[in-house]
Amino acid sequence: MNSTAAPTSPPAYRRLTFRSGADEIDAWHFPAVGAAFTVDGRAPVVVMAHGLGGTKDSGLGPFAAQLSDAGLHVLAFDYRGFGASGGNPRQTVDPHRQIADYCAAVADARRLDGTDPDRVVLWGVSLSGGHVFAAAAGDSGVAAVVALTPLVDGIAAGALAVRQYPTASLLRSAATGVRSRLGTLAGQPAVTIPIVGRPGDTAALSLAGYYDDYLALAGPTWRNEIDARIALTLGSYRPGKYASHVSCPVLVQIADFDRSAPPHAAAQAAFRARAEVRHYPCDHFDVWPGKDWFGPAVDHQIAFLARHLVSTPQPRSGPGIAPPLPATPSTAR
Repeated sequence: MNSTAAPTSPPAYRRLTFRSGADEIDAWHFPAVGAAFTVDGRAPVVVMAHGLGGTKDSGLGPFAAQLSDAGLHVLAFDYRGFGASGGNPRQTVDPHRQIADYCAAVADARRLDGTDPDRVVLWGVSLSGGHVFAAAAGDSGVAAVVALTPLVDGIAAGALAVRQYPTASLLRSAATGVRSRLGTLAGQPAVTIPIVGRPGDTAALSLAGYYDDYLALAGPTWRNEIDARIALTLGSYRPGKYASHVSCPVLVQIADFDRSAPPHAAAQAAFRARAEVRHYPCDHFDVWPGKDWFGPAVDHQIAFLARHLVSTPQPRSGPGIAPPLPATPSTAR
């Protein structure tokens, strides 16, 4: 692990790097402030990453700062191929690889000065809210999970999209995804589309209001570009199936009017995980910084973690092995 002082605001973190596979991951460490969660000189550490195509400088900082101020260490990182992290291909969402990045981040977080390796929290939002179920199912040493507006079922998300997007737009996205997949198999560069666009645009997200919501969060390393194969990738991604394998306390935070991450699928995953559930009368982006439900969402996270982590930690058995992620919807059970 290499670390340097962070050159830009907020000044409360330091930049560090660690390895995932052969690539270098760029991360921010927000140290715990105060002793509210400290036991024997160590505090829990929250490991977080962004959702679909996001980077840590695009809205994660305020979440991390609030958790840090409450007394928790936070390690926020960029996936391989995104933001300030290394790795190729760029701008390609591979859920298996991103979950592996979470596991590498957890290993690094356990080694940070002042962190309690027995009190690691996996924190995810949107697409990464699904990743944390799979990652926690494979690590019995995880102490808690926070899943904010999680996307846990690609089939359900696809069905929701069919009801909300024009058929022509969905067909264009699917066709572009097929073209990208065939091209990459032939050794050609991936075909990309915007992550977010305005209604009628060919983009991964183009519902009314989403362009302005996402651009309001965008940081300097974020690129409005993603491998078009995302339209095919998400259909086979169902991390909610891992919820019943998560043994630690779980908080699932659901936006009841979410137009991207189906609320009913999140509720089903929460039931399987025996989770605490919080509901917010809002859409997908309304829990982000600058929106009305950001404060309540963070307050609930801190209260949940205080209930479960402010005690003498018990020894845990350490990382385990999760079953492989389902390759196609037909194999998921």
